[in-house]
Amino acid sequence: MSNPGDADTTPITSVRQLAEYLEAGCKPASRHTIGTEHEKFGFAKWSLASPPYEPGGIRAMLEAIGQDGWEPIVDHGHVIGLKKGPASVSLEPAGQLELSGAMLTDLHQTHDEFVAHFDDVVRAATPLGLGFAPLGFHPTHTREQMPWMPKSRYGIMRRYMPKVGSMGLDMMTRTCTVQVNLDFSSEADMRRKLRVSLALQPLATALFANSPFREGKPSGFLSTRAHVWTDTDNQRAGMPPVMFEDGFGFERYVDYVMDVPMYFVMRDGEYVDMAGRSFRRFVAGDYANEPCGTATMGDFADHITTVFTDVRLKRFLEMRGADAGSMEMMIAQSALWVGLLYDDAALAAAEALVMERDWGVYAALREPVARDALNVPFGSGTLRDLARDVVAIADQGLRARNRLNQADEDESVHLGPLNAIVHGTPTQSERWLERFNGEWRGDVTRIFAEAAI
Repeated sequence: MSNPGDADTTPITSVRQLAEYLEAGCKPASRHTIGTEHEKFGFAKWSLASPPYEPGGIRAMLEAIGQDGWEPIVDHGHVIGLKKGPASVSLEPAGQLELSGAMLTDLHQTHDEFVAHFDDVVRAATPLGLGFAPLGFHPTHTREQMPWMPKSRYGIMRRYMPKVGSMGLDMMTRTCTVQVNLDFSSEADMRRKLRVSLALQPLATALFANSPFREGKPSGFLSTRAHVWTDTDNQRAGMPPVMFEDGFGFERYVDYVMDVPMYFVMRDGEYVDMAGRSFRRFVAGDYANEPCGTATMGDFADHITTVFTDVRLKRFLEMRGADAGSMEMMIAQSALWVGLLYDDAALAAAEALVMERDWGVYAALREPVARDALNVPFGSGTLRDLARDVVAIADQGLRARNRLNQADEDESVHLGPLNAIVHGTPTQSERWLERFNGEWRGDVTRIFAEAAI
């Protein structure tokens, strides 16, 4: 998650005002960019325990990375993130380290950003005896074994999550994801891209499945992370039907968001606990005599960061369906969506493919893909057949963009891992299970060294 606290104190006066806030994200195709966010678990090399905030843990990591010109983000005296220009390094609740990358113009730059960040992490972690592994779900620890970071908003969420789902605290402490943030040109362009990407998020979950273990043994799921999301907080997660209804646009989305329960607002640098309360009533002024006061545009900007739909609409679109994985796979996740959404012909082809079935068919895939990934029956075959068609469209879209690196390779080179998977090679989870049942001889802890960046 990003760090909240937008300073815009303009009072909210209408739904249209909030819709216009989102609409301000529209930009011409010539200015469309690519932003990738990715998380990874820390571990002590000598014990495989998750590092605490301090001593010798996550705070020391941030301070070491920060020596290279990063500005610290501080919460009550605790360094809880770093910022450099448009990029930031932040913490998930149990110390999962996240890079929120800059908005870049092509996937070759995305690759270079990954390499630079991983180098920074390894440089900072090595003297501390720490390693970092991007996996979708923590493979060995119980929830109680995970540390908690001193980030104020997480205290509010920690108290609230058990009231609205059985696995919210698992989501907070034991999952890692990768997402790509992409632009839209207009309300109509947003709607097309949102619907195509939302319908195909279960397919992305299957392709990028990388979390087959739980507490030291196979969990029964190829994406344990995706299973956790089926009962985290369903009032703010999943694939809301409103996004596929006639007339959906910025105002309809705002109307949906108004009924997503609140977590907090920030006042004078402090979080005010609003967990479970109505944002609609907040906007109406029902809580004006309380510490939260009246609703502002900054509150809305913070509130939409607490919507956890599989594709999240802000002033851009966030694809949220994939497990964290190897660097090549996480770049491939960005490549998949850029190829599908940033070329007109590819978007039209993807839209036509998706519209062959009702959106409910795709929504019904969320639970089975967590267990079986590409092996889920679909049509007359399996999801791997759909994946083959989708990846081929993305490949065509990337070739049409014709963005070349220094070796004269276009961006389709970053789809290499997906081309292999759709033509029959194992997913990341299936490969880990092969290792578990073979060379590892049932020792899940071997995954840390092999998955480490």
